[in-house]
Amino acid sequence: MSPLVAASAGNVLVWIVWVVAGFSCLAAGVAVISFSNPFYSALALIGNLASLAVMFLLLSAEFVAAAQVLVYAGAVIVMFLFVIAYVGPRREPPWSGGPSWQTVCAVGAAGALLVEIVVAVGLQASDSGLSHSGEVGPDFGTPAWIGRVFLVDHLLAFEITSIVLLVAAVGGVILGGHARRTEPGTIGSGTTQREPDVEAVR
Repeated sequence: MSPLVAASAGNVLVWIVWVVAGFSCLAAGVAVISFSNPFYSALALIGNLASLAVMFLLLSAEFVAAAQVLVYAGAVIVMFLFVIAYVGPRREPPWSGGPSWQTVCAVGAAGALLVEIVVAVGLQASDSGLSHSGEVGPDFGTPAWIGRVFLVDHLLAFEITSIVLLVAAVGGVILGGHARRTEPGTIGSGTTQREPDVEAVR
């Protein structure tokens, strides 16, 4: 096999993996918000993060891909599962009882983020930034480069993300405790437990 044919076959394989990973990422993201069981949503989120890790590998960002798997698909998902287990296996369809103000705000925020991404990509395309290959330096994707981007260039966004994750964990614990207190038949719910019917037992 000539080197030209081998290179062409390699490019086709890369494009196939890229397309499969992209569609898998989108499908897993849709599954996250579609499942009524939060445990299944967390599992779908693992698939979404794994697909992103594959795309990072194709972009020659091995360290980011490893962090994606170890930190997000590992530690963060474990925290999510802990919160889900604490809250309890409550099944609530996304649109049960009509859209609430939280649902409307979430859809609005997602739409604003989508518009921002489309505008950013459009501006890059209009400046001919996507018409040619970019130069990748030897330090691209290294821990030092990632640390400089996170802790110097985007320190505020990095810290805000940490605070959001902490607030989500604390909110899950508070909601879980509130749900356990207000469950009928438990202490603090305002209802009294019924005594067993002796005649029915006999």
